[in-house]
Amino acid sequence: MSGDPRRFLRYLDAERKASLLYRSLAEVSDGDRREALLELAAIEDEHADHWAAKLEENGVPVPPAPATLDPDDAALVARARAAGMNDVLAHLEEAEGADAGMYDDEPEAPDSMSADEREHAETFRRLREHGPATAVVDRGVITADGGVDFGESWHRVDTSGTVRAAIFGISDGLVSNTALVMGFAGSGVDRGVVLFAGIAGLLAGAFSMAAGEYVSVASQRDLFKRELDMEAQELATKPEEERKELELIYRAKGMDRATAKAAADRVFADPKAALDTLAREELGLNPDELGNPIKVAVSSFLAFAIGALVVVIPYFFTGGTPAIVAAVTLSACAMLIVGGLVGRFSGRGVVHGALRQLIVGALAAGVTFIIGKVIGDLTGLSSSGLG
Repeated sequence: MSGDPRRFLRYLDAERKASLLYRSLAEVSDGDRREALLELAAIEDEHADHWAAKLEENGVPVPPAPATLDPDDAALVARARAAGMNDVLAHLEEAEGADAGMYDDEPEAPDSMSADEREHAETFRRLREHGPATAVVDRGVITADGGVDFGESWHRVDTSGTVRAAIFGISDGLVSNTALVMGFAGSGVDRGVVLFAGIAGLLAGAFSMAAGEYVSVASQRDLFKRELDMEAQELATKPEEERKELELIYRAKGMDRATAKAAADRVFADPKAALDTLAREELGLNPDELGNPIKVAVSSFLAFAIGALVVVIPYFFTGGTPAIVAAVTLSACAMLIVGGLVGRFSGRGVVHGALRQLIVGALAAGVTFIIGKVIGDLTGLSSSGLG
């Protein structure tokens, strides 16, 4: 056991205050929302009992539980009574979110306690967004037998990062290598130097992009797998507690008690489905789409290389002004196409995305061309016979 055991007093006080607040808010609520608040309070009571026991183990007197709300919590209950619960749910979500990591570095706190604190913030978010009348869960809809139809996928976006890496890889390669090649072209060096610079920029950028994406996705995958392993351990050691948490999540989304219990029971009948569902509902993860770092790295390399190759192509066949004109034309067309695709995927619109990409790319290329020309004039490259 490490540290001053009197720190448990702070944890005990926070849990007791939270329990009292939720019970007070339950008094001004009704239906399933009231039941959800009471169950949250019961979880806080369990946490408080844990810290009270720790205090007793260490010979620290356990103070009596508060009988009245502190001023801030009393004001919050008054707001709920006057304006309704919807007016305070955002505040509760923010408060729980701020305290979600309070036990992360506490060796005497069980893993389930940290998970509970994070889930409380998520519960308030769902209550705020969905309200008590919503009878739809993320993965499906309630069926006639009180279960949940899991026929449709929750996630309709690419959580692996492959599409994102490809789109931005092409964009980065196109803009960065166009600027690089235009800088060398503006300096007046000969065609071979510009071609070498373009190929070098293509390879350097592609490898850098691939390495960065690989490390990023691999680190993210490791983190997700750790979260899943912890969830699997909790499911194995405390299945009933996890089932109750899932039931509470469903009720926070608007299911009545009986339907939520039936849905949770149906999920927990299959341990694999239970872990999958808890990962999605509690952690916001799709176990089937944790990301493939090799796939994303290869995609990033190829995407950057394709974008970077566009401005280099004319220099395989010609040099001087004809090559510059051809390179600018090809790059401008590619920027419009890539920008339009980015705008479509992002929802900002094809025209908006295309024009933004063209303007940004043109500015980058124009600035480097001017800088290259100035350097070429100052160093004599432009008149040295290399151009």
